[in-house]
Amino acid sequence: MTFRAKKDSDSSILLSRRTFVVGGLSVALAGCTAETANNWTAYSAVEGTVAPQYRRRRVRYASKEKPGTIIVDTSDRYLYVVEDNGMATRYGVGVGRAGFAWSGRARVGRKAEWPTWTPPPQMIRRQPELKKYAGGMKGGPNNPLGARALYLYRGSRDTMYRLHGTNQPGSIGRAMSSGCIRMLNSDVEHLYARTKVGTPVVVTA
Repeated sequence: MTFRAKKDSDSSILLSRRTFVVGGLSVALAGCTAETANNWTAYSAVEGTVAPQYRRRRVRYASKEKPGTIIVDTSDRYLYVVEDNGMATRYGVGVGRAGFAWSGRARVGRKAEWPTWTPPPQMIRRQPELKKYAGGMKGGPNNPLGARALYLYRGSRDTMYRLHGTNQPGSIGRAMSSGCIRMLNSDVEHLYARTKVGTPVVVTA
């Protein structure tokens, strides 16, 4: 798969990425999950700042995918929403650490505002201090899933991966999560508002 994106300097480059689809998404090391929703009107204090190149912007972007499709480039740490006329909205993202990264095709199976975060058993085994949240951590400014979550499905099956918010801008552009794709809270709210359930998602490595 080859994409053409517009660099910050306005010169065009070719981005070549392979999409790996082996029985759907690689989900053996699922890192985050969530349930129900709560309403909040403010964020907690943020840590760090997002690098300028990861701020939301519209760019030139050639793709064979249909308008509306979400494409996550885990290598360059960008999420694109394909638009008409060779354009896209580009968001900066944080991705999974080495060993937790994944790729493939999915769809948005459901969405939630201020979702509850429930660490899966695999994560609790790796980080026993999270056992207190085995029943779920209610949505709010300090919740790891942030302001919004879009749940990725293969068919009727929840992959356990999400596109979700974060109140740590310094994590955008880095590989540090347990597998899910994190965005600024303001960006995930923007994406959430324009994304319908059923929207196709392509994650490249």
